[in-house]
Amino acid sequence: IRKYSQVCDGDPPASTLIEKNKKCARIHYSPSVQQQTSLSTQGINADFIVHYDVELRDIMGDIQVYDGYFVHYFAPRGLPVVPKDVIFVIDISGSMIGTKIKQTKQAMGTILGDLREGDHFNIITFSDRVQTWRKDFISETSAESIVTDTYFLLSSSGTNINAALISAARLVSPLSGSSSRRVPLVIFLTDGEATIGVTAGDTILSNARQALSTASLFGLAFGDDADFLLLKRLALDNRGVARMVYEDADAALQLKGFYDEVASPLLSDIQLTYLDEQAFDVTCSLFPNYFQGSELVVAGRVKPGVKDLKVAMSAVDSKQRVKLENDVSVAGSQESDSLDECVGDLEGMSSFVHRLWAYSTIKELLLAKLNTTDPSLQRLLADKATNLSLRYNFVTPVTSLRERPFPLPVPRPDRSPRPGCLFHIYNLHITVSVRVSVDGDPHFVVQLPKLHESLCFTVDGRAKDVLRLLEDPDRGIIVDGHLIGAPCKPGAEERPRTYFDRLVISMATGGSADVLITVSLDSVVLEGEGRDKLPVNQQGSITRQEVTVAVDNHHSCWIELSRGVRFLVLFHYYKHPSYLQMAHLGFYINNGQGLSGATQGLLGNPRLHDFSQTTVFVYAYRYTIHIYKIYSKQQKIWSSAAQRRRKKL
Repeated sequence: IRKYSQVCDGDPPASTLIEKNKKCARIHYSPSVQQQTSLSTQGINADFIVHYDVELRDIMGDIQVYDGYFVHYFAPRGLPVVPKDVIFVIDISGSMIGTKIKQTKQAMGTILGDLREGDHFNIITFSDRVQTWRKDFISETSAESIVTDTYFLLSSSGTNINAALISAARLVSPLSGSSSRRVPLVIFLTDGEATIGVTAGDTILSNARQALSTASLFGLAFGDDADFLLLKRLALDNRGVARMVYEDADAALQLKGFYDEVASPLLSDIQLTYLDEQAFDVTCSLFPNYFQGSELVVAGRVKPGVKDLKVAMSAVDSKQRVKLENDVSVAGSQESDSLDECVGDLEGMSSFVHRLWAYSTIKELLLAKLNTTDPSLQRLLADKATNLSLRYNFVTPVTSLRERPFPLPVPRPDRSPRPGCLFHIYNLHITVSVRVSVDGDPHFVVQLPKLHESLCFTVDGRAKDVLRLLEDPDRGIIVDGHLIGAPCKPGAEERPRTYFDRLVISMATGGSADVLITVSLDSVVLEGEGRDKLPVNQQGSITRQEVTVAVDNHHSCWIELSRGVRFLVLFHYYKHPSYLQMAHLGFYINNGQGLSGATQGLLGNPRLHDFSQTTVFVYAYRYTIHIYKIYSKQQKIWSSAAQRRRKKL
């Protein structure tokens, strides 16, 4: 069973019993100790993979609902294959000597010979230095000529993973602005850790995230010495997956088998949406790619009495963005007789759908834990995954076979700084009227609609400081902003310049999982019972736990919380920035509806509409706040310098 060839081409493993008819199948696998020993002296250490196919009559897929839980299988057929630009990044350091490099060359020869017409490719090899085979992509017709001993000549030096990824990104970048429908894929294979150049994992992750753009990175860890954790985080950050390649005689087949899984892209940037709030607690419904022969699975919960789920699908095919909306008939409900001919009763199926939702949720929690470096958030995600694992008796990295299935208490969400919110938080309390915002440098502007004027404030913060922009203790809403430094203006070196590069919005739901939204210059991440990620350079939306995040193609992001609160984040970029200009974020509260009167923070309470006199209370710790305009019924104070400053704003 460990051998890929056995799984795909051979007979089922010993002791496998398959019962099937036209509508369902049941597979029993219970190997004896002797049968396990015949495969390995240490028993079985492998995935049990079942390859199957079903008849799907609806392009939107098939949905099964049992006891309030649903599973949606999405696997459209008959779509044209999208041409791809694939970059093979291969480790040729000294540790690859012998069987590893021989198997890699063998697999590459087969893979390149199987490229489709219209596919383009390139190869990068790396050790301490990086070598790119061609300056640009070439077609599949030239594939057979490159797998030579001279090109794969091993080096005894170290492993420069960062430089190899940056080189791959340089090949991908020109494609980002291309109008042609091509899918960029990076297949990265290494058997070791980063030992040359940039070796810090977080720095490598950050560099790759910024450089690879929309390319999907697939990491292959060859052998036990590879940094599989780093490859998993790289793949998670860059629209791909990571796999282990075991050092067995069939390693070349394992490599070829993995490539076959991603060889035929059909759709990209797929989003499945369940309309009219019929579904909730939905697992990940955003997928970077859909490949021929694969299947996308979404699980969740439905409201009582739902007979048809309204499903919307948005994706990019070989020519354009496709949008479909359809009522998908609920199959497999207990009122339906469609499964009467199945082997056994329906109780097992109901349990299966329920457990599949739990399994998918646990998987997303563990991926979210892997992708954060904040210790408090890691503990919270691990606790949630542990609770579900014990409840449904799953063996996971956070549980074991010895643990008893009893519920553990979930710790109360930490009110300390959220992910990225390091260093200090300073609370500034301001009572203002309806519309407030924080943007640019100076940082925030308070608009006074009754007076038709604005208050402009400058906060002289320092790089890496975090500001508490808003905190509503009654609603459990917190907004923090992280500062980055910018060069000082000539003649004003004493005045620091800063901008916001990251915003973290958290909301306590009172349920099993709080909501955490992290907005950065390249992505928006929504975390709750799972994790979804939206790039900012394309349109898309996410709804999870009654929270909706919508990104509008590199310009803005609307965030709607379940309590009627609505925030706007603007992305500021410069096509040809000067040294003084820096990409940054702006945060806006259009109105304070939904926020309580206890709201405080830098932006204060935006709910106070009625006032007889504009009052500004400022409590500043260490910061210098310059008030350029103050209006009230009795007075109007300004200066010529302030007037010039406001015109610039």
